[in-house]
Amino acid sequence: MKNFQLVAADMDITPLLLAIKRQPKLWREDTFLRDFPQGPFGEVETIMLRFPTKGVYASIEEVQNHLSKYDQHENVDYPPYKTLTDARPLIMWLMSRVSGERLGRCMINKIAPGGHIFPHADTPEHADYYSRFHIVLQSNDQSIFRAGDEKVNMRAGEVWWFDNKQTHEVVNEGTNDRIHLVVDIRTAR
Repeated sequence: MKNFQLVAADMDITPLLLAIKRQPKLWREDTFLRDFPQGPFGEVETIMLRFPTKGVYASIEEVQNHLSKYDQHENVDYPPYKTLTDARPLIMWLMSRVSGERLGRCMINKIAPGGHIFPHADTPEHADYYSRFHIVLQSNDQSIFRAGDEKVNMRAGEVWWFDNKQTHEVVNEGTNDRIHLVVDIRTAR
């Protein structure tokens, strides 16, 4: 596989998954990605842990204009990063494992049964700067992640790198939610 690489398996994800289940309101606090015009995340609920400072944008051009005035790779902690303390050990372990130099976006994405992340490729500026990792918190046999011409079924407790420069999508045809902790890390190359 060239678009996916298994980084680790058997991560203890239970404390974070239980913390998320105890705070279901977190799924409704931030709808930025879900509501983004023409975005691929219309069927996804997200808990933002770290993300760039957001504004209200009507188009991708407005986002690019906003980012042109700032360090587009800078991310800030959002309140759930302080609330979901069980996310930090997983993220910091991953930073150490891959020789991380800078922590980027961190978010928890949930795709309900029958849901999708529609095909898209991340912007070259972002994908060239950060490496994208997924820590699988919950999955099922019918949740398929495609990047380029490769498909993977990721299992709970696994950690994966994938090439987010490739057109990618996720389809959850299973009977339970697919929940991933997505972590962007600038690595020593």
